[in-house]
Amino acid sequence: MLRIGALRGAAHAGQTPSRAGVTILELIIVLMVMAILTAAAAPKFFDSLARYRAEAAAQRIAHDLRLARRQAKSISASQSVVFNSPAAHQYELTGMDDPDRPGQTYVVSVAAEPYMATIVTADFNGDATVIFDGYGQPDSGGSVTVQSGAHQRTVTLDADSGKVDVS
Repeated sequence: MLRIGALRGAAHAGQTPSRAGVTILELIIVLMVMAILTAAAAPKFFDSLARYRAEAAAQRIAHDLRLARRQAKSISASQSVVFNSPAAHQYELTGMDDPDRPGQTYVVSVAAEPYMATIVTADFNGDATVIFDGYGQPDSGGSVTVQSGAHQRTVTLDADSGKVDVS
């Protein structure tokens, strides 16, 4: 039988040297077992990835709503968050510069990496825009629902307190 490996050390007196290693058949069996285990684990991995992406997109939206509220309070002027293009799965913090690209409008696309999610709904009392006044009070409460794969997360803005929650 064909063996892969090196010769074993010197043989005892009167014995022929033996070969150490694995056969090609053994190698193929090990590779097949690894392929089966990988195929079984892949669906769980992709499900976990979708759950992570939905959570990350929701947390980003929640963070940006809190940021808009803080910005409105700090400059004592209104600050809007506009979910202006549900088909593009993006939103904009109007009047704010993007922290990564100074001079450009702060626009976030949840359809891009690392989120790879979609905005299912954005409803603030029948509108897709929330405006925080100079005191940080939102003009209305509402929610934004994002989805990645089979996983959805909802970001809720309370109209009275301005508190943002993710569920």
